[in-house]
Amino acid sequence: MEPYRKYFTTVETADKCPGEPDWGFEIMNIGHHIHLPYQPYPDQAHPEPYSFDWAEGRVLNEYQLIYIASGTGVFESESLGMVAVKPGSVFLIAPGLWHRYTPTFECGWEEYWIGFKGHYPEYLMKQECFNKYNLLTNIGLNSEFVMVFGKLFESLKSDRAPISRIFSCGVMQLLGIAYSATLFNDKQQNRKEDIVNNLKLKIQEQWSKQIQIKDLAKQYHVSYTWLRRSFRELSGISPGQYHLNLKLEKACQMLAGSDMTISEIAFTTGFATEFHFSRIFKKKMSMTPSKYRFELNKIPNLFLNNYEKVAS
Repeated sequence: MEPYRKYFTTVETADKCPGEPDWGFEIMNIGHHIHLPYQPYPDQAHPEPYSFDWAEGRVLNEYQLIYIASGTGVFESESLGMVAVKPGSVFLIAPGLWHRYTPTFECGWEEYWIGFKGHYPEYLMKQECFNKYNLLTNIGLNSEFVMVFGKLFESLKSDRAPISRIFSCGVMQLLGIAYSATLFNDKQQNRKEDIVNNLKLKIQEQWSKQIQIKDLAKQYHVSYTWLRRSFRELSGISPGQYHLNLKLEKACQMLAGSDMTISEIAFTTGFATEFHFSRIFKKKMSMTPSKYRFELNKIPNLFLNNYEKVAS
């Protein structure tokens, strides 16, 4: 699709829509631009108040829906903070919301945008299905989304097209696609969290046994790679490391609160040999199990401050 942009004044919109009923939307601008790598952003073709300096950001008096079809970058607003922008990202900018965004200098990106305001978008943004200050999702390489923009561009080239009606319906369609993607992404995230939390529970229940994560992945009908990646994403560590940390925490408790020998503790916590247990314990705790117990006997409450080391 060829680059295109159009900025409207209120007079231009009225002239384009003689006799059209009030659809509740006022279209302010629309565009498609391919921003090449190693070029300053935004490009100089943006008029005031749309052009902005990165250090200052900007605040608009309208909604803008922006779609990044390719490339990477960052987006920052006072409500979301700074987040990474990937191909397929969609973000909604609300009136009065400070924000800024830019492509990666070495990468550039391809962007589509439409600016609008009116009483109907204000009504929509008050509904539970929308949060106008936190709408950022990823719809991937969505041909339907791009097709809607293409139809809107074509309608501007036709003097007979009912612009107000077409643009109002187009914006609602774009918002619908973005919202549907948000629901789908939330559902996927909820399923991911459920599986990871369930796996944590199984590890806690069977902490002293050998646990085959690959077998558990089959039970959840997911791949081992997906399960391991998701677990690390939500927990910061792999399932195997989570299991090991739990065993070492139990070992610390036994060293502190029992008369069991090091060999007995190694066997109880599921280690194959005392040598293997002692080696792993020293690596994580910076001392052998015997030294750990000796230090605890000197300072009885020391072990209370050492559990945090296990998870580090």
